[in-house]
Amino acid sequence: MIHIVFNRTDAELIKKVMELDNSLDGTVVQVRDDYAAGPLKDCETEKGWQERLAWWKELLKGSPYENDPVTVFDDRQTLEEIKTKLQADPEEQVWIWAAQNQHDVCGYYWLVSTLKEYQGRVMIIYLNNLPFINEKGQIFYPSWLQEIMPRELLKARKLVRPVTMSEFEVDTDEWKKICDENAIVRSLEGGKKITGKEETFYDSEILKNISEEWQKVSRVLTNTLHRMKIKTGDVFVMWRMQQLINIGKIEVMGDRAQGWKAFDVRKPGNTSGISKTESENITEER
Repeated sequence: MIHIVFNRTDAELIKKVMELDNSLDGTVVQVRDDYAAGPLKDCETEKGWQERLAWWKELLKGSPYENDPVTVFDDRQTLEEIKTKLQADPEEQVWIWAAQNQHDVCGYYWLVSTLKEYQGRVMIIYLNNLPFINEKGQIFYPSWLQEIMPRELLKARKLVRPVTMSEFEVDTDEWKKICDENAIVRSLEGGKKITGKEETFYDSEILKNISEEWQKVSRVLTNTLHRMKIKTGDVFVMWRMQQLINIGKIEVMGDRAQGWKAFDVRKPGNTSGISKTESENITEER
């Protein structure tokens, strides 16, 4: 059994679920790219794939991950390893675990568009608008697997079913449409419906967390990621913050070239050059 997830934390979660039920024992594989962001045009070709990698490398510049070996991966190789296992063992199955968010759903589309020949052995557990119990005993509707306790997620195994031949056909066509549209941002509108958005889609969420006082950019990043309703990754949010600085919607103090922790940000227009808090401190000292 090969369990496929789309987030590192989900991989750890599935391992805990396997500890609760050894009938689920198998290999946990993570699809690591975020197919809900970035160019996808002709990504099935080497040229298109390299263009996508180049886009991500540009976003990673100056980030804590720029020289991190963890960021060096190729989902195509992961996919080939999965296919090799399926070909070697006719009894082997793939279980795809996906929650109701654009990151998981886009990863699912990319995956199934390449696994049609294994129809009947590719299973899906899609937690689409399903209730679970949280740590406080309350009912909630998770958007991400990581929000679910292992013993609760174990119950979801009852939902596993084969990806149908019709789904392989329809979802592969849908993925082709998504790639041809080539939006920089993709959002989940419900079910498995993905809609392309402008690259400015998250800008309003970022600007909500910019105040008139200087704040560490890392603090703004953390607050934005925590508060935004439709989630995306920190690399994309920081890239958009940098673009907003470039066009004057955010004011900056410090050296951006030194990384994410080296500069502060605030709303433009504070002509005094100091923050409200700094001004109050000066007044008190006088």
